[in-house]
Amino acid sequence: MSESKRKIGLATAVIIGINAMIGAGIFALPAVLATNVGPAGILAFIFVVFSVWFIAQSLAHVAKKFPQEGSFYLYVKQWAGHTMGIITSGSYIVGLLIGMGLLTQVAGNFATTFFPNMSAKLLGVTILTSLVIINLMGIYMSQLGQKILIFCTVIPILAIIIMSLTNADPILLTPFAPYGFVNVLKATKIVIFGFFGFECATSLFNIVKNPERNVPKALTYSILFVGTLYTLFISAIIVSTPLELFATNSLAEVLKIMFPNHSWIITIINISMLSAILGTIHSMLWASSNLMTSLFKNMKNKYIQNLLAKNILNKKSAIIITGVGILTTFLTIQKQDLFFSFAAIFVVFTYIMSIITLLFSKEDWKSGQNIKTILGLVTASMIFIFALQGLIIELQKIL
Repeated sequence: MSESKRKIGLATAVIIGINAMIGAGIFALPAVLATNVGPAGILAFIFVVFSVWFIAQSLAHVAKKFPQEGSFYLYVKQWAGHTMGIITSGSYIVGLLIGMGLLTQVAGNFATTFFPNMSAKLLGVTILTSLVIINLMGIYMSQLGQKILIFCTVIPILAIIIMSLTNADPILLTPFAPYGFVNVLKATKIVIFGFFGFECATSLFNIVKNPERNVPKALTYSILFVGTLYTLFISAIIVSTPLELFATNSLAEVLKIMFPNHSWIITIINISMLSAILGTIHSMLWASSNLMTSLFKNMKNKYIQNLLAKNILNKKSAIIITGVGILTTFLTIQKQDLFFSFAAIFVVFTYIMSIITLLFSKEDWKSGQNIKTILGLVTASMIFIFALQGLIIELQKIL
């Protein structure tokens, strides 16, 4: 078979982009937006869609220039050296661990719907431990499993959109920005959590036909699809649900309150949402352990290299370390807003450091490509600053 026949087309690249991006994190957003932003949270989604597109175009351009294995470490190493490359790559992994800590918390909360006599924390620990064991047994998500995962994520989102729109009441849109429009921009650190993963699609240059044309298109189409779906999801909830319900109830509980006559549909939706969350954690455990193994290999520390040579640091030990990291964030970070702030700080920092690589390309300055680069840096920096500000405020409350 020729190399051209082995390469994928635009449609497959779009599906990969959607699969990498869309996830169960969206189910954690309504409650936080309801208590911090109000109906104006819709605007935060629109802003983030444009921001993610600029960031994605910039990261895709970096990936085109440096298609070798190593991704963020390789990109940052070009201009900031080995140590900063390691720090940046490590920052991305830490952000993922924090994000999965939040998903574990959400999974525990959803599981109480089916096991009301058990605490959400105990259910979360049980779920995470089970998924770590499954990964250690070598049971990974097949291509069929990935399709089922998307199905379990998209179907409940569409079902909630349709059900909510039948209950729409425009009066619920007022006041539109009860916490002020500054909070709309601050909410971008929360909203971008639902888009994490888009960066995985930027590394498709080696396997896509006509990559210079098709990879940017795939990113645009996948971001547009996911952004539209997410915006409709949040908009449908906002226009149909008194947001004060989210102050003391999870999304699963709010759905039961709003649709008491559709209990069987709500049960199916809850099962799908829980399945999507479990599938996301399972997949990310596997992916994060791979990233961690790659990080260890790039380190020049003699002790780390010795452990690798003796096969003490291997795929299975990386899975255990990843599981412990997720458990640590799950047990130590209690407030969801802290999860969002920490995850955004670490992951967006990685985006920024990687995009800066393009500023050292003379070709990009001559071609005008750096207009996208600068816009990507500006929007990423705004999200980073608001996440940092949110973290400082939350830490001050704790202290």
